[in-house]
Amino acid sequence: MAENTPDLSGHKVLAIVTNYGVEQDELVVPVEHLRNAGAEVTVAAVKEDPVQTLVGDKDPGRTVTPEAKLADVDPGQYALLLVPGGTLNADTLRLDENAQRIARDFTSGGRPVAAICHGPWLLVETGAVRGKSLTSYPSLRTDITNAGAAQWADKEVVRCDAEGFTLITSRNPGDLDAFLGEIDAVLAAA
Repeated sequence: MAENTPDLSGHKVLAIVTNYGVEQDELVVPVEHLRNAGAEVTVAAVKEDPVQTLVGDKDPGRTVTPEAKLADVDPGQYALLLVPGGTLNADTLRLDENAQRIARDFTSGGRPVAAICHGPWLLVETGAVRGKSLTSYPSLRTDITNAGAAQWADKEVVRCDAEGFTLITSRNPGDLDAFLGEIDAVLAAA
């Protein structure tokens, strides 16, 4: 474990993605970081097929093998939901009924959600941004404010504890250090 990383042993994290188009570093970096800190992380995808990540929404990145299908996941088994971005991933994920079910389970159950880049689109779709302060990739700002968010901010990380659940959001892969710091803090306090 890195010197500043808390021991997250015993914490279970669920990362949800589609099988094509997730931004490589927004999935791979948090998953590796959390596993190195002792957390148990499950990557769940729409299908059992390998997940093809992209770099910058266009160049092929690493392939990730999912451990579960979205349809088979019991969200109640997890302490935190991770929603990576990538335009294609997020646009497809927000229309997936199983992804919506999982997101609603976390938000209605008062458990934390961490979404980066285009990831908040899923929360717009489920109505979970109403009354929240958050950030995202800049092109989502209008969608987020139209969905009833209290505030959209151009910051590397925004943590909002309003409306019954903790939401951690960041803008892009360049914000991963701050994003992971907030995830660590929320899990360590749980």
